[in-house]
Amino acid sequence: MADSYVKIAEVEIEVGLDEPDDLTHLSALVAAKLGVAVEGLPALEVVRRAVDARRGRVRFHFTLATLDPTAPALGGAPPREVGKDRRVLIVGDGPTGLFCAYELARHGIASLVLDRGKTVQPRRRDLKGLTQHHRVDPDSNYCYGEGGAGTYSDGKLYTRAHKRGDVRDVLELLAVHGAPPQILTEARPHIGSNKLPKVITALRTRLEGVGVEFRFGAHVSHILRSADGKVRGVRLADGSELMSDTVVLATGHSARDIYEGLEDVGVRLEAKGFALGVRIEHPQPLINRIQYGAQAEHPKLPNAAYRIAHTDDDRGVFSFCMCPGGFIVPAATEAEGVVVNGMSLSRRDSPFANSGLVVSIEPRDFAGAGYSGALGGLRFQRKIEQQAKLAANAGLRAPATRATDFMRKRASSSLPVTSYEPGLVGGNVAEVLDSGGILLSTRMRSALAIFDKRLRGYVSEEAVLVGVESRTSSPVRIPRDAQTLESPDLAGLYPAGEGAGYAGGIVSAAMDGVRIARAIAARCVPYGVMRLGKR
Repeated sequence: MADSYVKIAEVEIEVGLDEPDDLTHLSALVAAKLGVAVEGLPALEVVRRAVDARRGRVRFHFTLATLDPTAPALGGAPPREVGKDRRVLIVGDGPTGLFCAYELARHGIASLVLDRGKTVQPRRRDLKGLTQHHRVDPDSNYCYGEGGAGTYSDGKLYTRAHKRGDVRDVLELLAVHGAPPQILTEARPHIGSNKLPKVITALRTRLEGVGVEFRFGAHVSHILRSADGKVRGVRLADGSELMSDTVVLATGHSARDIYEGLEDVGVRLEAKGFALGVRIEHPQPLINRIQYGAQAEHPKLPNAAYRIAHTDDDRGVFSFCMCPGGFIVPAATEAEGVVVNGMSLSRRDSPFANSGLVVSIEPRDFAGAGYSGALGGLRFQRKIEQQAKLAANAGLRAPATRATDFMRKRASSSLPVTSYEPGLVGGNVAEVLDSGGILLSTRMRSALAIFDKRLRGYVSEEAVLVGVESRTSSPVRIPRDAQTLESPDLAGLYPAGEGAGYAGGIVSAAMDGVRIARAIAARCVPYGVMRLGKR
């Protein structure tokens, strides 16, 4: 590179909707901004791209930086052959468990990954059982199975952390295993439920190629404790035992039975705050008009997303897991409850937009409503889900209320068309939300009035509130040492990811798995020997 070239760290530029967005034009804009000739610029690359619709003017926002020809290949250090000795048991094959196994393999450490659910393809058939036949398989659903809850519920990769370091590493690993390369530059990266399963399968296949083992249909029922207070393995639901002195617990936010098993072996649990509410669904063209105005139908613009938040009486009310061009799906893991979530395919081209609309709840809230103790939030969560089931009284159909009726404190006798395949039942969602003894609907109404001022038309006859969105995060935290990341109550047990209360989404969960793997690698203990047997 010539010495006269301008060295560029990062430069931000704006591009109009009708301007070219190729690298040649972008480079010219960078040169003009810096006041130099294009010929004096080094080779550039786009490091971030976002749609900017603020202040009533829609444009694209690009960040460019100098292309580094010496940068390592995407994906970083590859996994190494781990040999035949199995060392680490990883319970859960969601992003936490999968990326923990990958990072361990980079260090040459073997692992056996256990999951109660199925691999992605047979799991897909069980999801049809949910949507078409209202049948809940407690081990294979939108929450359980290969890849975890995110595999078939959208694959959004949004994180507030900057896309450097571990965030970049996670995104690169997804990209080299089949995710769209745009996830490396988009401000709100997204894979889609039609593409993420193939990425997850590719990651597993690569790890199996270096000796990492996976076992599906392996429901861990108990954590085993030795007489000297250390973990010694796990017991499966079929009675067999797997022994190891190192167990990573990455079971996700919905594996409720594992908490009871931890209490049995003296592992402390803590109640933690979470959020609960509804899915709110609009016609996507309405959201596009709200966000883009007169330019809503411009061919370059994707279906619009939004993010809204308001604090009411020291409690947040906010959008969660917003799915432009998406679908509402049944996310129940227990036959006695109704739970909804959102997802979208890679093209995000459904005629509907949906988002979680949830209220933050603190332990003192549900304790005050009679749900005390470490598992109080879980019991409150389950109560609301069961009430949603009773309110609809029709399989996995969900109770729903038009936004305008909700604001007027009344039930809906008719509902708009929905993306939710099991179907909706008109009623009063507020009664469901308030059935646990906390007046969630009051806070939600206050926030909706504010949101309608920010996004004109947000509260309308076309908008419908669908109950309930209750699995935003775990209502329980499993304490761990800040330095070693082990449980202080059971040496060798590593609580990890969303289910342990240390992550909230695909990327943060994957990053926590990487952290756990590095902590295990730093421990440098002799390889433990696992054995399979009957108790």
